Amino acid sequence: MAIKPIITVPDPILKQISKPVAEVTDEIRALMADMLDSMYAAKGIGLAAIQIGVPLRVIVMDLVWGKEESGDARGPKFYINPEILEKSEETAPYEEGCLSVPEIYEEISRPAHIKLKYMNQDGQEIIEECDELQATCIQHEMDHLNGVLFIDYLSRLKRERAVSRVKKNKRLADEHAL
Repeated sequence: MAIKPIITVPDPILKQISKPVAEVTDEIRALMADMLDSMYAAKGIGLAAIQIGVPLRVIVMDLVWGKEESGDARGPKFYINPEILEKSEETAPYEEGCLSVPEIYEEISRPAHIKLKYMNQDGQEIIEECDELQATCIQHEMDHLNGVLFIDYLSRLKRERAVSRVKKNKRLADEHAL
């Protein structure tokens, strides 16, 4: 498949609301394969289609790639048209990062447990209980589908500093590449 460039802030495409997928086709499966390759190349654990410029409600995740662990949420997972059915009142803080906001990490609190409905890569509807890192990651990626970035949960000052740092790091990387 193909590695696609990850779109970073302040690109306005990241603020678009993604559209539902009508049917899981070979094109959607190819998109998910490209997303997975792009995510692995960038050393991420989750990626929404909008982050490679495709405004569809598609997410790929692999919480432990390169690690020797097993369990329900292990290995690559594909979420098409994900929808949170229930979420706990209890929250859990995690230090989040994002491939679209490179090198910025901030603690964000989200519901600790969620009940999720989605279609998998075969078009089957799945209902799944998620907690810990899986719950955090899926909520983070679902925010992307709605045009929300994790830095949007920060104060205006912290958000502006984060975007400035990303721009500065990109400019320095571009200058270094010359």
